[in-house]
Amino acid sequence: MFSLPSARSVLAACRPALTGSFLPNVASPLFPLLTFARFRNQLAPKRVKYLKRHKGVIPVPTGGSIKGTTLAYGDWGIRIKGNGRRLTAKQLTAAEEVIKRKIKTVKGAKVYMRVFPDIPVCMKGNETRMGKGKGAFEFWATRVAPGRVLFEIGGAPVREEIAREALRLASDKLPTINEFITRSTPARLGNLLITPEVPAAAQAQEVKISS
Repeated sequence: MFSLPSARSVLAACRPALTGSFLPNVASPLFPLLTFARFRNQLAPKRVKYLKRHKGVIPVPTGGSIKGTTLAYGDWGIRIKGNGRRLTAKQLTAAEEVIKRKIKTVKGAKVYMRVFPDIPVCMKGNETRMGKGKGAFEFWATRVAPGRVLFEIGGAPVREEIAREALRLASDKLPTINEFITRSTPARLGNLLITPEVPAAAQAQEVKISS
């Protein structure tokens, strides 16, 4: 009365489900995201859509944006003073470990990393002939614009001397020229410091006091 499906049709109907459960890293239209096995202390994204990406350029805030140039979580920090650079996950990890090692005596102190390496960098071997596609994946990196905050120290009251020394040691691990900033440090737009405007009433009062 009822026709039973064959074993081949049942297997064909279940194949997408089996592929999704056992092969999550297969690059196909059904499963475009790539998942990586990473260690707990490794700076790497959990999943990306494409493993290889264009090299790109360092971002420059030509539109006047000062986002990410002031402290947001901590009381002390460092930010890029010179030109922007491409920072690798290895460099950021080394800088973070130095800061943690220096402030571990302060109970409750935390380190906040304001950038994250989510750009895959591919390389080819030396003296390789042209062509044959893009090189193999090597490491993760991030492009940092000039004036961007890299690390912050907060969570607990930390003395300025300890914070300065910890962030100085972290700056030695990075290939950029950095500066020490506090909560009162003005925002930076490239090489220009954006100082807040003084109200007209306050200016008139200062002139009256000086005269």
